Amino acid sequence: MNPDLVAGGSGEAAIAAYVASWLRDAGLEVSIVEPVPGRPSVVGVLRGSGGGRSLMLNAHIDTVGAGGMDSPFTPRVEDGRVYGRGAVDMKASLAAIMLAAKRAPQLSGDLIMCAVADEEVASFGTAAVLEKFHADFGLVTEPTQLRLCLAHKGFVWLEVETVGVAAHGSRADIGKDAIALMGPVLTRVAALENSLRVSRRHPLLGSGSIHASLIEGGQELSTYPSRCVLKIERRTVPGEDWSSELPGARVLLERPPSEVASSHAVARAVSAAAGGPEEIGVAYWMDMALMNEAGIPTVCYGPSGEGEHADVEWVDVASVERCVEVYVRAAEMLCS
Repeated sequence: MNPDLVAGGSGEAAIAAYVASWLRDAGLEVSIVEPVPGRPSVVGVLRGSGGGRSLMLNAHIDTVGAGGMDSPFTPRVEDGRVYGRGAVDMKASLAAIMLAAKRAPQLSGDLIMCAVADEEVASFGTAAVLEKFHADFGLVTEPTQLRLCLAHKGFVWLEVETVGVAAHGSRADIGKDAIALMGPVLTRVAALENSLRVSRRHPLLGSGSIHASLIEGGQELSTYPSRCVLKIERRTVPGEDWSSELPGARVLLERPPSEVASSHAVARAVSAAAGGPEEIGVAYWMDMALMNEAGIPTVCYGPSGEGEHADVEWVDVASVERCVEVYVRAAEMLCS
């Protein structure tokens, strides 16, 4: 489990060690990228014969907490499904890209397999890998129900603070209510949300959105609050400029949206390998954006399942086998 999400979480070291050993046995050149001690990512390279283009496959090795799951880390196989925490998000995809790297024939270009840490929080794993490795094309393998994902939303986390004057509740002559001062900001957030709903819509992603996520302020009933802090999440679509919407807001974290045209070579190759699947966009963020931002045109295609972050999580085994076939075939077409 990701220790930045779950206190005492074990992190990625054990699974990274297993992946690294497995890839070495499969004949890949293995590197460990570890920007945070104890939080490694693994990169395995299947060297091409030379002269071809390269393809980077990406799957994350961290998971969220187990919540109310029963025996979350003991896999259960039933009716063609594997149940357990991380089954679909995303150990199945990790297994698929490992098998694809092992089963791929001799290619002209390199096939680069990345098992990355920390996708569930800040994605420092992929960010660190991209500082050391590059490819001509990219394929993230988050679960897409065997559909081709061409776009996803980005997000921005913002913080707004208002300052009042602390005073006894009876001293209206000197007290200044910081919580009340946050009222116009909340009104502005609501107005922005309504405006975004009717603004320009992305053909795959719909509209952007904004909501107030957390608010804190005050210390007791009989005291004027001297400080109020509001945390806001803004979900973005390609082409939006949100920067002037909330003057004075502080950016806590920003991750860009992502989009690749269906006519791009990587999209055409994955589509052909998968037999012309439905093309979609998704509302959640993934490492696909970091890869595109790094100049690696990247799409997403992954297995079928349900229960990401939920108390019942499963992946369809047949869809994982299908993904292996698609990844190998896409590599054959792209790494020429």
